Amino acid sequence: MTPPSRTPPSRPGADHPLDRAVWAALTTRQADLTLGEGRARRLAPDYGLFTAAADGSDESLGALASLIRAHGEAALFEADPPRELAGVAITPGDPVSQMIAEAPVLQSPDFEVLALGDADAAEMLALATLTKPGPFFRRTHRLGDFVGVRVDGRLAAMAGERLRLPGYTEVSAVCTHPDFRGRGYAAGLMAVVTEAIVARGETAFLHVYDHNESAIRLYETLGWRRRGAMTVSFVQAA
Repeated sequence: MTPPSRTPPSRPGADHPLDRAVWAALTTRQADLTLGEGRARRLAPDYGLFTAAADGSDESLGALASLIRAHGEAALFEADPPRELAGVAITPGDPVSQMIAEAPVLQSPDFEVLALGDADAAEMLALATLTKPGPFFRRTHRLGDFVGVRVDGRLAAMAGERLRLPGYTEVSAVCTHPDFRGRGYAAGLMAVVTEAIVARGETAFLHVYDHNESAIRLYETLGWRRRGAMTVSFVQAA
């Protein structure tokens, strides 16, 4: 299958909040989970890698570089991230597409869906570590609501929320243990998470690596469309 086309992203700033969803989330609905203040923020390391600056000014980029040097590796995730930061090494990641659920297909799953929380944290981390849906840490499950399905007591699949900004919530950590794939768990759990977001009057969005063609096909069948290209860059002190 031909990978999805890489249309030029919209420019960051006032165009659309999803162009800089990390900054929007870390300065509003998830501000209490961050380190830094003023011109730069990052998620506390137990929650995730995301970091962002207020804008492209020298003051903001200087604050961002200082935050990275002080707190270790992080990830920039936006349409047009900075190309240079003083004293910081920038490593480009794989191409990523941002998708939104404008007309999601919300079919009720034919299996029991369980709410997941602190009691399930170790199993959630183990499942994410095995299946690699994206960076997942000790407290990532606290970024939003998570649901899952168990088979014979084992956590077979899960899905949840990550970035949360005014009017939008990101669907993330959609993953299924290899022993239980092909049963429709991912699609069913995504529908549950998306329906909860829509019920709050918000729009669901997600990010997916372009090489994950099977996931993109699944999302398209569930009513998602590609909004544009995003750039992920991993940053650490040089």
